[in-house]
Amino acid sequence: MTPPPALAVHATESLLAFVLLQLVIVIAAGRAGGIAARRVGQSPAVGEIIVGILLGPSLFGLVAPETFAFVFRTAPAEPMLILSQVGLLLLMFQIGLEFDFSHLTDARHRRSVVAVSVATLGLPFILGLAFGWLTAGRLSPQADPLASSLFIATAFSITALPILGRIMIEFDIARTPLGVIAISAAAVNDVVGWVLLAAVSALAAAGFSGSAFAMNLGLLAAFVLACWVVARPLARRAYRALAPRHGDTSALGDSQMAMLLVLVFAGGLATYKLGIFAIFGGFLAGVLLHDEPGLLPGWRARVGQFVLVFFLPIFFTYTGLRTEVGSLDSPEAWGWCALLVLLASAGKLGGAYLAGRWTGLSHGESCVLGVMMNTRALMELVVINVGHDLGVISSQVFTMLVIMALASTVVTTPGLRRWLPRAGLARPPA
Repeated sequence: MTPPPALAVHATESLLAFVLLQLVIVIAAGRAGGIAARRVGQSPAVGEIIVGILLGPSLFGLVAPETFAFVFRTAPAEPMLILSQVGLLLLMFQIGLEFDFSHLTDARHRRSVVAVSVATLGLPFILGLAFGWLTAGRLSPQADPLASSLFIATAFSITALPILGRIMIEFDIARTPLGVIAISAAAVNDVVGWVLLAAVSALAAAGFSGSAFAMNLGLLAAFVLACWVVARPLARRAYRALAPRHGDTSALGDSQMAMLLVLVFAGGLATYKLGIFAIFGGFLAGVLLHDEPGLLPGWRARVGQFVLVFFLPIFFTYTGLRTEVGSLDSPEAWGWCALLVLLASAGKLGGAYLAGRWTGLSHGESCVLGVMMNTRALMELVVINVGHDLGVISSQVFTMLVIMALASTVVTTPGLRRWLPRAGLARPPA
C-alpha cells in the first residue's frame, strides 16, 4: 500500500536531514584533518584518512556509541555511499587526466625506470601472493583463496601516483632525474595495478569460472580498444566543438562540462555492465582525453577542488566506517597486521632500492626512490574498498590494509627529509 503523500514527504525530509548532518560533520572534520596534517608536515590526505577512521567505529563509535549510531546508523547508508561513489568516479576521471604518458617513453634514465617498475611490481606482488595464500583460510575464510591472494598481491603492488606527485611538488623534486624516475615507475605501477585489479574483479564477478573470466576479460579488452580507436577521436572532436565561442577559450565551458560528465558516467555504466567496477570507466574516460590542451587546468579549477573538499572526505569517512581497529582483538591479529605492513613496505622499499643500486644510483638516491615508491594512500584505499565489496577479503584484512596504506604514506615525508640531503638534493624547511 502506498503511504500518504504527507508521510512520504516527511520520510524524505527526515532522510535529507540526517544526510545533511553527516555532511556537516564529515566536511568540517575532513578539512580540519587536512589542515592539521599540513601543519605537522604531512600530506592533507593523511589527515583526512585519519579523520575518516576516527569518525568510524574505531573511535567515535567506541567512546560515544549512542551518538555514533544516531548520526551514522539511524538513516540508511545508501545516500552517503552513492555520493562517495559519484565522487570517486569524478576523482578517477581526474587521475586519468593527470597521467603523463610521456614519462613512460622518456629516454632519460629509461633503464632505471624499467628496472624500478619491474622490481616494485614483482617483489611486492610475490610477497602479497604468498601472504594471502598462507593466511586466506585463517584471515578470510569466506573468500576463495586464489582470489583473496591475487587481490592482496595487487594491493601490495599499488603506488599512489596522485599523492606522490603532490608530495614531490611540495619538495620541489618533480623535475629532477630522480623525480622523473619515481613518477615514471609509479605511472607504470598504477597502469599495471589497475589492469590487475580489473582482472581480479573480473575473476570474482565470473564466480571463479575460467571460461566466464576469460569472456569478461576479453570483453573488457575489446571495450578499451574500442574506446581508444573510436570513442577517443569522437570525444576530442566533441570537446573542441563545444568550446566557448566568446571570452576565455582556455576555460572549461558549460557545454564542455556537460559533455565530460556524460562521458564519465557513461564510461562507469559501461564498465559496470561488463562486470567491472564503475570507477574503471571514470579512469578510462580521463585517459582518453589526457593530452587535450587546457582540459586538466580547467577541470581542476571548476570541478577538482570541489571533489577534493566535498567528495573525498565522504569517501574517506565511508572507508573509516568500514574500518574497525577493534576487530584486531588479539595479539595474533596484531601480529598478522604487523607482518602485512612489514612485507608490503619491504616489497616496495627493497625492490626500489635494489633496482636503483643495480642501475648505478647511489645509496642515498636508492633510499629516496624506495621511500617515494612506498607511498600508497588514496589509491590503496580505492583498491581495498573494491576488494571489500567483492567479498575477497574479510573486514579484519580490510582494516589491516587500511593501516598499511596509512603507515606507508605517513613515513614518506619524514623519510624524504632524512634521505634527500644524502642523495644530494635540497630539502624544504620543516
